[in-house]
Amino acid sequence: MKNLIPYLFLTLCLFQNPAYAGNLEAGKKKAQAVCAMCHGLDGQATTAGNSAIMPNITAQQKDYMIAKLSGYKSGKIQHPQMSIIAQMLTDEEIENVAEWYSRIKITILLPEG
Repeated sequence: MKNLIPYLFLTLCLFQNPAYAGNLEAGKKKAQAVCAMCHGLDGQATTAGNSAIMPNITAQQKDYMIAKLSGYKSGKIQHPQMSIIAQMLTDEEIENVAEWYSRIKITILLPEG
């Protein structure tokens, strides 16, 4: 039994629990209403907020986005705009927005040369 514990732990880590999955459609709607002005609905900062310091968030890891947005919301991370915006989001909305942006697929093309 003792030998099975590492395998059980690994199995639990590899498979996400659907109960903790964000709502993709709700995430899209919230991203469209709150995030898209600066980050774009596709996560590419090409709209009104586009600048050299506006990050693209396409296909960003879900847990990373949740941690960052939660940090802005709690005040652990300070940013003039993001701290205000994150405080407008519930924890569920943060989860949903992170679900939306993390599920966007990208293709990487290496330069030819």
